[in-house]
Amino acid sequence: MRETKMICTMCGKEYLGEHFRCSCGEPLELIMQKKKAVNISWKKSGILESFSDLLPELKDFNSLSLGEGLTPLTKIEHAMTDGLELFIKNEAINPTWSFKDRGSYLAVLDAINKGYKHIGTVSTGNMAASVAAYGMRAGLKTTILVSDSIPEEKISPIAIYGPRILKVKGDYDRLYFRSLELGRKKNIYFANSDIPMRVEGSKTIAFEIFLQLEGRVPDFVIVPTSSGGNVRGIEKGFRELKACGLSRSIPRLIVAQALGCCPIHQAFSSNDNQIEKFTHAHTIAHAIENPFPPSGNAVLRMLKENQGITVAVNEDEILTAQRQLAKRGLFGQPASAVAFASISKLRKAIDVKRAIVVAVLTGSGLKYPAVLKEQPSVVEVTDIDSLQDLL
Repeated sequence: MRETKMICTMCGKEYLGEHFRCSCGEPLELIMQKKKAVNISWKKSGILESFSDLLPELKDFNSLSLGEGLTPLTKIEHAMTDGLELFIKNEAINPTWSFKDRGSYLAVLDAINKGYKHIGTVSTGNMAASVAAYGMRAGLKTTILVSDSIPEEKISPIAIYGPRILKVKGDYDRLYFRSLELGRKKNIYFANSDIPMRVEGSKTIAFEIFLQLEGRVPDFVIVPTSSGGNVRGIEKGFRELKACGLSRSIPRLIVAQALGCCPIHQAFSSNDNQIEKFTHAHTIAHAIENPFPPSGNAVLRMLKENQGITVAVNEDEILTAQRQLAKRGLFGQPASAVAFASISKLRKAIDVKRAIVVAVLTGSGLKYPAVLKEQPSVVEVTDIDSLQDLL
């Protein structure tokens, strides 16, 4: 197996072997090993086999895949989409109901291939459940670090897989970097939100969109964004498709955030090169409520190179978008609805007449049903014989 080559997304320093972050503090990404011929194809055996030519050399000795990836791309119609071809990439279909499974699978394989016996992550939601599921399936000791302020209803969907859960009091932003330091000392592979292997998992979303559109590249891809690892991965996927000659263009990336916590949008709108910690963060879109995203600066650089933009939406817009998606058969968590809610603002920000737009639905609405406060329309039937009249 070749040693993995990586490059810093800011200073360009190159690394060989095992590294999670550059010495300058910015995130790393894997360097694609160029081949004379590259093939990607939709195989039922999973993302590792379908996209092996553009993924790191990883061996799945014990068939640890849970069927991650290969998720639907659904075309939908809506008044706001007039003139647009709008598709929803439904990542809620993944094994633990979010896009995180793509990166968790590759990270667990990477950990095993490197000889680790212990894996962990810092998360209070989708990633925690995903790492717990894949870590325990692989027979690895699995530790999940969560904030001490985590709501109790979020603990059970993590605990069901059987990991060790540590509630940590203190600065949650610092916990991300501290876990990487301790991982090196304690020989624990921390599969945190934007480590290189997670970005590699996310780029398979781009490969699938490309195949599902039969070789067409979208004009825009809208991604609900928290740490920044997912949107970086999707951009990298399209960039590599172009680099190896399979496509001719790269879509413009749209970073979608909630107004209640939008550090990347705030910095981009101010034309800043670095993000600042977002104060008093609060939004129903908990899955993307990250006041100081570790890939924030890298995302700003990516957007400027990609001619991308940012969009932020308020709480009412998020809930409205969630209901609109549900009426089209798609139940996404509030963070996922942020992408759909952004479409009308995208049209105002950019003069878009006709375009192919893909919005990524990052996680299932079943992840956070507590947000559904509306009284359901239910009729109580006290007598079976009265059903005839009601029907």
